[in-house]
Amino acid sequence: MNVAIVGASGAVGQEFLRILAERDFPIDELKLFGSSRSAGKQYTFKGKEYTVQLLQHGDDFKDIDVAFTSAGAGVSKEYADDITKHGAVMIDNSSAFRMDSDVPLVVPECNPEDALNRPRGVIANPNCTTIIMVVALKAIEQLSHIRRIRVSSYQAASGAGAVAMDELLTQTRQALDGDEVEVKKFPHQLAFNMIPQVDVFLDNDYTKEEMKMYNETRKIMHSDVETSATCVRVPSLRSHSEAVWVETETPVSPEAARAAFEQAEGLTVLDDPQNKQYPMPLFTAGKDDVYVGRIRRDLAHPCGLTFWLTGDQIRKGAALNAVQIAEWLIKQGNIK
Repeated sequence: MNVAIVGASGAVGQEFLRILAERDFPIDELKLFGSSRSAGKQYTFKGKEYTVQLLQHGDDFKDIDVAFTSAGAGVSKEYADDITKHGAVMIDNSSAFRMDSDVPLVVPECNPEDALNRPRGVIANPNCTTIIMVVALKAIEQLSHIRRIRVSSYQAASGAGAVAMDELLTQTRQALDGDEVEVKKFPHQLAFNMIPQVDVFLDNDYTKEEMKMYNETRKIMHSDVETSATCVRVPSLRSHSEAVWVETETPVSPEAARAAFEQAEGLTVLDDPQNKQYPMPLFTAGKDDVYVGRIRRDLAHPCGLTFWLTGDQIRKGAALNAVQIAEWLIKQGNIK
C-alpha cells in the first residue's frame, strides 16, 4: 500500500502514525501532507524520518492507494478531487461529506459493506460521539429495533484538538494559582467547569454536534431511529463518555443486552457497579475498544434500557475507525 496522511501534524494525524505502526498496516510508501505551517516538519515512523510536504493542487496523490485526511472540512472539500482523481481511496475524518448521499458513512462494526459503494472515491468517518455510540447500538439493534435514543455526552477537551487540551491545562494552572483564567478556544472557562455546548447552536436550539448524532446515526444504521442529544464539554483531557437511554420495539433485558455487548466486536463490558467497576475516561484513554457499563432497565419506560459508554475519541472516534475501514477494504481486495 502507498499511504498518505493529510493533516499529519494535528492530533488525529499523529494518532494515524501511531495506529498504523501499532497495527503493522501494510505500507510500501508513506507521504505526509500539511499546511504551510506544518510543511517541513519531520516525524519518525517505524524508525524512518518523513518530512511533511505542503498540500497543494496537482498530482502528488497519483500513486497513492489510500489517503487518510484530517485537516478540516474546508481542506477536504478543496482537495478531494486532487486526492481521488488517480484512484486513491480518500477516508475523510472531517464533516465535509458525511451526509452526502453518494459518500458512505462507515463504522466497520456496523456497516462495513457501505464502504464498497463510493462513487466519488470518498468514505466519510463519522463524528466521534456517533462512532462511540453506534458500536454499542448495533448490538442492541440485533435484539430489537431501536425506536428512540436519548443521550448526554461528556466530551473531553481533546475533541476540540491539541490547542484545546493545552488551554485546559493552562486554565487549570491559572485557576490553581489564583490568576486570571484566559479563554480562547472554548466559549467559557472549561477548567473546574462544564460547558453544555459543543459546536455552534442551530435554529432549533440544538448544536451542530447534537444534530450530527441525530443524522449520522440514521445513515450508519439505515434506520428511522430518532435521537435527542445534549453534548457537554467536560474538563477531562481525553476520551468521551455518554449516558445513553434507548427505547426498543420489544423489551430487552439488561442480561440480554450485556450478553450482546460481550459478544459484539469493538466493545468491552466493564459492569460491576457493586464493586465500583464501570468505564471512566481516565482508564479508557489510549484504548481501542468502546467500554460499556452501568447496564440497567430504564425505570421510565417498559421498553427502555440505559447504559454508560466511554471511548477514546481520537482513536476509535477518529484515526482507528478510519484505519479499520482501510483494513476491511484490503481484506475484500477492494483497494486498487
